[in-house]
Amino acid sequence: MKAGIHPKWYPEARVTCACGNTWTVGAAVPELRTDVCSNCHPFFTGEQRIVDTEGQVDRFIKRLEKRQETVAGTAKKRSRKEKQAIVELVDEEDKAEAKA
Repeated sequence: MKAGIHPKWYPEARVTCACGNTWTVGAAVPELRTDVCSNCHPFFTGEQRIVDTEGQVDRFIKRLEKRQETVAGTAKKRSRKEKQAIVELVDEEDKAEAKA
């Protein structure tokens, strides 16, 4: 190996999970942090859990609710426009009958 181009190697680097589990590995940094490990990952524990990173789940739910409101509002506008078009057609027919 060339001297001076490789990072320092830490054979006893500590890894700390968000659940509190710790273990040692070899790494180029002395301390590592992780959100999920085999001790708390849903695949290994059999639980179902949502890991919310920076509020992404909340943002998705808000977008979904906003879209549902928009769809409902669009349907109301569409029905209003259809009713108005029907009224205009009836008015035109009445005017045509009045001329005849």
